[in-house]
Amino acid sequence: MGEDQPHDGAAAAPYADREEAARALAAELDRATTGTLRGRRDAVVLGLARGGVPVAAGIAETLALDWDALIVRKLGIPGHSEVAFGAVAAHGPRTAEHRVGSVLRSMPRHISRGQLHRVEREEAAELRRRQQEYLHGRIVPFADRTVVLVDDGLATGATMHAAVDVVRSAGAARIVIAVPVGPPEVCAQLAASVDLLVCPCRPVDFRAVGASYRRFDQVDDAEVRDLLDRRPRDPGPD
Repeated sequence: MGEDQPHDGAAAAPYADREEAARALAAELDRATTGTLRGRRDAVVLGLARGGVPVAAGIAETLALDWDALIVRKLGIPGHSEVAFGAVAAHGPRTAEHRVGSVLRSMPRHISRGQLHRVEREEAAELRRRQQEYLHGRIVPFADRTVVLVDDGLATGATMHAAVDVVRSAGAARIVIAVPVGPPEVCAQLAASVDLLVCPCRPVDFRAVGASYRRFDQVDDAEVRDLLDRRPRDPGPD
């Protein structure tokens, strides 16, 4: 398990958009792996849908890697949906959940367990919808492969923790995380659970993922479908 050397968040220039973030991450991954990741048939890049999909597509194109999407859903606090108390990820029949203990402990007392369960049910239904919408039942082979998990940024890290768990349960040989930006403490926690974490921008005064982009448009279903439909078809590792 390891972690690349972080850049000084205060000195890092913001990203113009997700395409620029993908180029920066591809370069960092190439450096961190001394070029050994480029073109590997036993590696796959997975974009956490939705925002991570265009970043993953750009990385895969640059490094000549197979890529696909992994379906994840944030569990947002009722009335404050931008704050995640957890997340759920799916890969075929496998699912994994992660809860953010610090968020749960500080949650307003008026929010009931029943409200949280309602969020969980709604997000589980949306997870199933997106899995069918984006992957059409396709199950990407992870066993004995290097899996590069990509998102457009980290906040609480809940969605990435869930992604790591579901990929590990599917038999990945090596797990790499590549994200453009994230809080230093969240990056450190995730780095301890995977083989390599690459995150060029780790501002100590982190506010939100979108603050590190000059253009941070919402990624919709149509963009995800279009990117997935245009990806090169790869039969998997030899």
